Amino acid sequence: ELRPGAAETAARGGAAVRRVLPPQYVVDKLRLAEARKFALGRGIRVALIDSGVDMEHPEISGSVLAYLDAVDGLATPHAHGTSMATAIVAHGELQGIAPGARLIVARAFGGTQTTSANGKSFQILTALDWVVQQRAKVVNLSFAGPQDRLLSKALAGAKERGVIAVAAAGNGGIRSAPLYPGADPSVIAVTATDADDRVFADANRGGYITVAAPGVDVLTAEPAGRYAFTSGTSIAAAHVSGLVALLLEKQPELDPESARRILAESAADLGSKGRDPVFGAGRIDPAAALARVLPVATARP
Repeated sequence: ELRPGAAETAARGGAAVRRVLPPQYVVDKLRLAEARKFALGRGIRVALIDSGVDMEHPEISGSVLAYLDAVDGLATPHAHGTSMATAIVAHGELQGIAPGARLIVARAFGGTQTTSANGKSFQILTALDWVVQQRAKVVNLSFAGPQDRLLSKALAGAKERGVIAVAAAGNGGIRSAPLYPGADPSVIAVTATDADDRVFADANRGGYITVAAPGVDVLTAEPAGRYAFTSGTSIAAAHVSGLVALLLEKQPELDPESARRILAESAADLGSKGRDPVFGAGRIDPAAALARVLPVATARP
């Protein structure tokens, strides 16, 4: 279930595009200027299984390579899907993590612009099968719910084909049971942190969390040219999907386990020393992660 009106959206912008937007703390926190010297995610196919995306929004326009509506064929734009797409590829007034990437968007969750979006297992499975057929290299799964054995089997199959799946850890809070697909062993689970590297209060905890990424009061886009602030593990996961696209540009053969290892080994450790159930291995560091996949020049006398 996707809830743009609850934890995922803290404040909404006006109907018109703002000409002067607040600065994105994500840009400095993740050292994006340094990372972009090496990669933009050029040509990497990033799948987004979510609610509808406003493909005409200035932040997203031109970045969607293919679109499937697995709900009702209407392709209705929705705040959640539009926000996730923005975090990955924004190239207007905002800066996405991988502006050179190409989105493979599958709408598997229905809902209007002002309501929560719900998806059925069949719709999600249809979307996953389609994005794999579209040769997506990474798939973003910013939704959470109970365990689904069919989805787990499908994710294992996608992993075997080399697809790197990134999922939100969930916004159930400290006492929540594990939420899926974040807790599935075939995905990279992501929790959310704020501008001061503090964990999002409503984020799930658990040993399944791989890394953390900015996900509190993140400036993003919404349908009809609007902008908003959003919080949650959903947008944190989208930031990690964007980083995986950067890694894939430099190392196209990157497999799911290698991606997981690089993200964890290059992360900035937070909380208890080493991996912990709150932050996983720590907050992602794109520049440090890219350094692990760049070729090493050797000077010979």
